[in-house]
Amino acid sequence: MTADADDFTAALRAQAQRYHDQHPFHIRMNAGLLGRRQIRGWVANRFYYQENIPRKDAAILANCPDREVRRRWVRRILDHDGTAGGEGGIEAWLRLAEAVGLSRAEVRSGRHLVPGVRFAVDAYVTFARTRPWTEAVASSLTELFAPDLMSERLAAFERSYPWIDRDGLGYFRNRLTQAPRDAEHALQVVIDRCRSADEQARAVAALSFKCDVLWSILDAIDHAYPD
Repeated sequence: MTADADDFTAALRAQAQRYHDQHPFHIRMNAGLLGRRQIRGWVANRFYYQENIPRKDAAILANCPDREVRRRWVRRILDHDGTAGGEGGIEAWLRLAEAVGLSRAEVRSGRHLVPGVRFAVDAYVTFARTRPWTEAVASSLTELFAPDLMSERLAAFERSYPWIDRDGLGYFRNRLTQAPRDAEHALQVVIDRCRSADEQARAVAALSFKCDVLWSILDAIDHAYPD
């Protein structure tokens, strides 16, 4: 049985209510209420998520039988890894780390990584590797909610944390255009491929799981870096 595409899209978009921009830590960050140690802790721990995004996307590519989907999806890996030195989202995040006063070496070493963050990120990569590829694509649809988050975060950092070097905020600026492009493609793939009520329910559950991953990451950081 084919389910209604409009209702399906609305159910996916409704997951915005569970997005991590509603987390108390994130709210305090955008309100300018975090100290330097907390900002540095967030940047250092979030790096583990950033460096695992290409591995997640590679898992989707490995499981996806559709050449046209793969041709577009591979851009996500290039966006994060870059094609040469000094390019890509991972490099941009390392520049952010330097802008908040961390060294590349300590961020790459995982010295500040808390167990809850590692567990949540590893669970997400495992999900992408082991679940049907359409569900893994659906889990990426948190990007539907990301452009507003990125613009608000960029404004908050520029307004409330003048000690952060503005040249280090490039990651957020880049995602203002990358996230909508990626979300549009992923949403179309999910709508085209998830036609039955059961497939659509599993896609919504996959996006809900991703929201839980992002929320759990902030839970772990908030616990490790209290006010």
